[in-house]
Amino acid sequence: MSVSMYEMSVPMFITMLENLSSILRKGERFAEKRKIDKDIFINARLIADMRPLTSQIQIGTDMIRLGVGRLANIKAPSYKDNEKTFSDLQRRISKTITFLKKINPKKMEGSENIEIKFSIRSHEFKFKSGKDYLTKWMIPHFFFHVTTAYNILRSNGVNLGKRDYIKF
Repeated sequence: MSVSMYEMSVPMFITMLENLSSILRKGERFAEKRKIDKDIFINARLIADMRPLTSQIQIGTDMIRLGVGRLANIKAPSYKDNEKTFSDLQRRISKTITFLKKINPKKMEGSENIEIKFSIRSHEFKFKSGKDYLTKWMIPHFFFHVTTAYNILRSNGVNLGKRDYIKF
C-alpha cells in the first residue's frame, strides 16, 4: 500500500503547527510569570546573524502554506509578515492550520510526479518531482524553522522539552 502525498504531509504539518502553538504559549506564559518584556522573546535570535523568532514562524508557515498550495495546484492565501506579538504569531499559525484543514486530499493526488518550479527573491528553484519537493525542500525547511523557534525560546529559559516538540 502506498502513502499519498497528502498523508505524508498535511496531517504532520498540522500536528507540528499545533505543537508550535503550544510552545509559543509556554514562552508567553514564561515571560508573563517573570515579568519579562514579551518583545525580548518575539525579537530573540539564537545568534546575531540569524532571524528572530517572528521570522522563524513566518518562514515556517510560508513554507508549508505555499508548498501545499503548489502540490494541490491551488492558490494559497497571502500573509503579510507583520506579526509583532505572541497573539499575532498564534493567529498566523491558526490561519495556516485552517488552510491546511481545508485541503482536499484528492487535489494532491499525482503531485508526487509533477515538476515544481518557483522563485524566492532572485533565486530560481526547480524540482523534478513533487515528491522531491516535499521530502528535500518543504519538510526539512519547515522543521528547521520549527526547531529554531523552539531553540530560541529554550535558550531564553523557557522550560521546554522533547514532549513539547513531539507531542501527538
